[in-house]
Amino acid sequence: MNELLDLKGFSGIGRGREKKVALMDPSKQCLICVPLTAKTVKKMLFQLELAKESGADVAELRVDLISGFDAAADLPVLLKDKPLPVIVTPRAKWEGGEYKGSEESRQDILRMAYDLGADYIDVELKVAGGFIQELRSRGKDSTTKIIVSNHNWDFTPSDEEIHATIEQMWATGGDIVKYVTTAQDITDVAQVFHFLSESKGPTIGLAMGPAGMISRLLAPKFGGYLTFGALCKGQESAPGQPTVQDLIEVYRVKSMDRDTMVYGVIGKPVYHSKGPVLHNKGFEELNLNKVYVPLLVDDFNKFMNVFNRPDFHGFSVTIPYKEDALKLCDRVENAAKIIGAVNTVVRETTGEYQGYNTDCEGALSAIEKGLRHSGLANNDETPLKGKLFVVIGAGGAGKALAYGAKERHARVVVANRNYERAKALAESVGGKAIELDQLSDFRPETGMILANSTSIGMEPEVTRSPIHKDALSAYALVFDAVYTPKQTQLLKDAAEMGAVTVSGEEMFYGQAFAQFRYFTDLPGKLRAPVSAQCSIGTYSRGRMISTRLGFDKLLQRGLYPNSAQFGMLMDKSQVQLVNLAFRC
Repeated sequence: MNELLDLKGFSGIGRGREKKVALMDPSKQCLICVPLTAKTVKKMLFQLELAKESGADVAELRVDLISGFDAAADLPVLLKDKPLPVIVTPRAKWEGGEYKGSEESRQDILRMAYDLGADYIDVELKVAGGFIQELRSRGKDSTTKIIVSNHNWDFTPSDEEIHATIEQMWATGGDIVKYVTTAQDITDVAQVFHFLSESKGPTIGLAMGPAGMISRLLAPKFGGYLTFGALCKGQESAPGQPTVQDLIEVYRVKSMDRDTMVYGVIGKPVYHSKGPVLHNKGFEELNLNKVYVPLLVDDFNKFMNVFNRPDFHGFSVTIPYKEDALKLCDRVENAAKIIGAVNTVVRETTGEYQGYNTDCEGALSAIEKGLRHSGLANNDETPLKGKLFVVIGAGGAGKALAYGAKERHARVVVANRNYERAKALAESVGGKAIELDQLSDFRPETGMILANSTSIGMEPEVTRSPIHKDALSAYALVFDAVYTPKQTQLLKDAAEMGAVTVSGEEMFYGQAFAQFRYFTDLPGKLRAPVSAQCSIGTYSRGRMISTRLGFDKLLQRGLYPNSAQFGMLMDKSQVQLVNLAFRC
């Protein structure tokens, strides 16, 4: 393990500053904290048990969210026999919380939690100096650690401003610093990684919002003291929080360290991607210290410039950046050059980017498989030979489909909203171009193949389709590159009209397995991530069984008279979570 971390590139775009700083003790594992957001004490006690059974290390008691919270009566109940360490947080309204009482009564909650031996209390920087001094001056021994927090709900300040604020936070005498920003762009997260890496003490650093997700997923790599994961979807205490289950089971944050190599999928949108489940499962089965994360990118070149680091080693590239990736790569395989799009980028040891295209083989193999299995193939070697192959879309995926169809001796037609782009692609493969509006009336023959490469029909717009249902009667097979949902409106309509349908999930698996080879240099072990197919969209049986056991413990403690009444004491998402447990 290196004792110094090269921070070049994490000091801001174009500044060129290079810093080397001593790392924090690498033996200190980043903790996983579940924020509990229940509205009643009983619900929060139930959430506390679920947090324990979920694998969390710490729970944050957001007591400002409890309706009618009475510190004198409720705090002792929450802290008695707690199953795991807790942070007591009565977040002030002026810091983004919901506490409705006076500032003095709010601070009384913190004093009481300190006196009762809470593991942590969270004190905002604005009041921390005087408050901590008053606590320390009482001379009372306490094991409670004080977290000094600061939240910027609007943007991420400059490195200099962040550094100055963190220095103020340490000067208050707190034990742990928690500095939270809001990421307007994913490159803002580089500043979070920067101050985490050069921290002089236990530091929590996060960037809120969708663009800041990787600050939560990669906190262990950059020395974060803890990261937050919601108990389940709908229970987030801040924007951009993953679930604790995702942190543990998908991203394996408990085994992440400074040497973990980072891979990811670049796109916009990107959080629908199943790539993290597939690739991380493969890394786990091969015992590789690698992690694959979603990267919500607004500016491709800006992102690649800021995160041009040896430990960001490879990327899957999806809509809308495949053509940008082609231009950025230093070297590109011949097939990707001809297609005009790159969906896989690997950073070589020289720092150069190598580009590949795995979309073509993934999509065309799935379509050929569909033709063979349905008995529509009339040529064992090239089942697409001579067939009219209609591609919807002229972007990166559309180019891959058109190129692959041409290589398999199909006759290609490209339909796109922008006719000029359709024409350019069609001409490159010796095909024909039409406008997308003409597609529903385009029926020169029957038995055609239709391949949608656009995002039309992707969640959340699941009722949309790029072609009128009646027009699908002319097609023998319909393929949709969209795989969320698996059965898109286009595929549903096609099936009703009698066509064979091929889901984008088949293409996804094919292209992802090819990417996995490039990411691991282990071509002989492609079989490893296959079992991840069973993991996508499912819960771990072991995790759900342990949640059931946690519910049983609650019953034993007499918190609920019987299992039939637990639904009245929980939020809807939690009911669903426990229902899943009961199915195991």
